Amino acid sequence: MIDDKKTLFSGMQATGNLTLGNYLGALKNWVTLNEEYNCFFCVVDEHSITVRQDPATLRKRARDLLTLYIAAGLDPEKNCIYYQSHVSGHAELAWILNCYTYMGELSRMTQFKDKSAKHADNINAGLFTYPVLMAADILLYQADVVPVGIDQMQHLELTRDIAQRFNGIYGDVFTIPEAYIGKVGAKIMSLQDPDKKMSKSDENVNASIYLMDDPDTIMRKCKRAVTDSEGVILYRDEQPGIKNLINIYSACTGKTPDEVVAEFDGRGYGDFKVAVGEAVVSVLKPLQDEHARLSKDKAYIDSVIKNNADKAQYFATKTLRKVQRKIGFPDRVR
Repeated sequence: MIDDKKTLFSGMQATGNLTLGNYLGALKNWVTLNEEYNCFFCVVDEHSITVRQDPATLRKRARDLLTLYIAAGLDPEKNCIYYQSHVSGHAELAWILNCYTYMGELSRMTQFKDKSAKHADNINAGLFTYPVLMAADILLYQADVVPVGIDQMQHLELTRDIAQRFNGIYGDVFTIPEAYIGKVGAKIMSLQDPDKKMSKSDENVNASIYLMDDPDTIMRKCKRAVTDSEGVILYRDEQPGIKNLINIYSACTGKTPDEVVAEFDGRGYGDFKVAVGEAVVSVLKPLQDEHARLSKDKAYIDSVIKNNADKAQYFATKTLRKVQRKIGFPDRVR
């Protein structure tokens, strides 16, 4: 970690299969940003258990996700890539911050309402206090910047409110984090319902491109993508399906939406869908190959897990001890 760089924190849940939207909206941005910031990239497995998980599956998906971070181009020597559950400070700080967060604030969180409706048989306290654990994730490392999607902005605003409240009582303890929102590919939509976000929990397998989909599957899903009857490739809200495909092609090729529209001027949807599929394959195939290679190197991944957990624990402990002293917990005898 370099002293004159700002700190960035982000993470993904170890549930479901990551989609192209997760990659273009988050992981790809991380790779771009990791030279500019001191980065903490977390596999947020503690967040995952607000919904019941099969233990063996959760463990496997957590390891696959951590491996995928590295396969995507994140160097574990330069970045801190670790499991949330391996750093006890996340849970410890979350409990403290719970005592500085109001019930009314948590009850207004739209994700709590959405997940409560989706999991009506398991509306647990963890689901309600989930945003406080997210605040602890961020504040534990004194993050200056947090890459977030639009749907997570409410949680980041709550994090800022909690930090400012705590600082107002105890002085300058926490850095107040700012949001970073990527300009391209920030929100990739469903291929079957372009009015909603592409999701790894979507029951329609044709709605999402998964990072481990083979080229034939990717091409088939792109060809089946919902468009419209207008027959022209334009970047506008009135054509959400085409707009979404333009965003995907743009993010995969580095071209602007205007350049994409010019490139396919006068061409049909069929040609465009094939081009989108080819662009996606060209981005995901190297990622898949590297993930497969790394997955076979158990000793290397194990060493990354241990070394990066130790690194994360060091920085987490610095913040946690400062917080504990501020609120009056007894000093630890060494």
